[in-house]
Amino acid sequence: MQKRWAIRENTDEEAISLLAAGLNIDAVLSKLLVQRGIDNYDDAKYFFRPDHRHLHDPFLMKDMEKAVERIESALLQNEKVLIYGDYDVDGTTAVALVYGFFKHHHHNLEYYVPDRYKEGYGISTQGIDYAADNGFTLIIALDCGIKSVDKVAYAAEKGIDFIICDHHTPGEEIPAAVAVLDPKRADCEYPYKELSGCGIGFKLIQAFAEHNDIPFDEVSCYFDLVAISIACDIVHITGENRVLAYYGLHKINNNPCMGVKTLMDVAGKSTNYTISDIVFLLGPRINAAGRIDDAKHAVELLIACNEDHAKLKSDLINLKNTERKGHDLSITDEALSMIDNDDVLIRRKSTVVFNENWHKGVIGIVASRLTEKYYRPTVVLTRSNGHVAGSARSVLGYDLYEALCGCSDLLLQFGGHKYAAGLTMEPENVEAFIDRFEEVVSASITPEQLIQQIQIDAELELAQIQPKFFRVLNQFAPFGPENMSPVFITKNVYVSGYANVVGGKHLKMAVMQKGTPAFDCIAFSHGEYADKIKKDVPFDICYSIEENIWREKRSIQLNVKGIRVQPLPNPPR
Repeated sequence: MQKRWAIRENTDEEAISLLAAGLNIDAVLSKLLVQRGIDNYDDAKYFFRPDHRHLHDPFLMKDMEKAVERIESALLQNEKVLIYGDYDVDGTTAVALVYGFFKHHHHNLEYYVPDRYKEGYGISTQGIDYAADNGFTLIIALDCGIKSVDKVAYAAEKGIDFIICDHHTPGEEIPAAVAVLDPKRADCEYPYKELSGCGIGFKLIQAFAEHNDIPFDEVSCYFDLVAISIACDIVHITGENRVLAYYGLHKINNNPCMGVKTLMDVAGKSTNYTISDIVFLLGPRINAAGRIDDAKHAVELLIACNEDHAKLKSDLINLKNTERKGHDLSITDEALSMIDNDDVLIRRKSTVVFNENWHKGVIGIVASRLTEKYYRPTVVLTRSNGHVAGSARSVLGYDLYEALCGCSDLLLQFGGHKYAAGLTMEPENVEAFIDRFEEVVSASITPEQLIQQIQIDAELELAQIQPKFFRVLNQFAPFGPENMSPVFITKNVYVSGYANVVGGKHLKMAVMQKGTPAFDCIAFSHGEYADKIKKDVPFDICYSIEENIWREKRSIQLNVKGIRVQPLPNPPR
């Protein structure tokens, strides 16, 4: 697929020079900091040295005092409390965190995760009925609930109070719960708006601990769960999230909880985890529990205290993940064939595909794969409980949620973020939705947004990649949305010694510039360039710099994102 190379515009050169001198670092590193809004020594120190003392006062969040008071009252009166959470990674980690914390302080406590297929996303009538039938008087909802106005009212009729902990954008009306914790509320002045659902749960237990003189160690032991939620829910890794992710990764790599440790083992990697490793190794396995079977298995794993029980659950989840892969690949193949054999679909600026027999649990993954292939806003639909359910994914810079707002009259419900969303409609609206979605996307998407882009942060000479440069660059981690691993461009490099295809489609090579040592490179899905790269012919690369660990030997490796071979001059006639 054709990709645009987009180099960031020059930032304030004076600020870059002053910061480089003040920190005694390479100007390229200073430029990366200025691009991130860091232009003075104090901000750089804050950025490079995450500290749990940087976490905001949880009581700055709207309704936090009400939430803590209601929980304290429930504990004092020995009320039955139900911890309710969504079935994805963010929801199950949130349930495990809040349930795990409060079970040390209250015995009348259970958790509830709705069935993806029978109940759907968010707070369900079935869940409330379960609470009423079993004597629960307080529900703490995690990673859902901000739009559940009718469900909260229904619960109130049954004598059940709600505390909502959500991070999604509210609707026009806030549910009439005892407390609604959501930094995205227009009336909430909490200074950081991008917490995950599990992150909101963390702020709740942090507030409760502070108000009841509980040591911070009883809160910080859940950093690993918060980091997993941050990574897998693709929230910004800036500000408070960066602090939480930093400490969470440290815990994952040094002292993970029992469930996370056994999951790491079955994933085949037991240490040196990055945010990316969490996304690709742990997240799919946790998600697979709810996609294929029951998300409660994921919660049971994450709260496990017994090693044998944790091993049993991690093996089960790993098996479900293998099953999920089978569904994922077969449905992706069907969808690709459907598009490639339809002249109308292939020419559209959006992709919407529907098959009533597809497995609902994997359509989100399929939507992601189709977006990678065709690079345009994508919706994958299937039948579910008499309705049609869908998962949607977007491309860089295009607001998918706004596009769905333009189709809202055809939908029963929808929700999500700029780049990912879920939706439900009546079967008879499918064809109208396909046409309307294409109409909305065509009218609002730019030609540039339909071409995949490699965002390049700075130009770099290979000679600048010195040990000190790499040490400072590593301190930019943890990497993720809004703090991605920097991508550099180096022009006029030469292949040094070898350029081989590995794994059938990947390119492994070494490159150098005149007068520099060679750097090993891996270029995933760039195997076709092996025949195009000629000895002594210069070419350009864009890449990130990473550490390669092989048999306990560490070395710097360039992870190549793009290759641009310069055309040979026309021979003289």
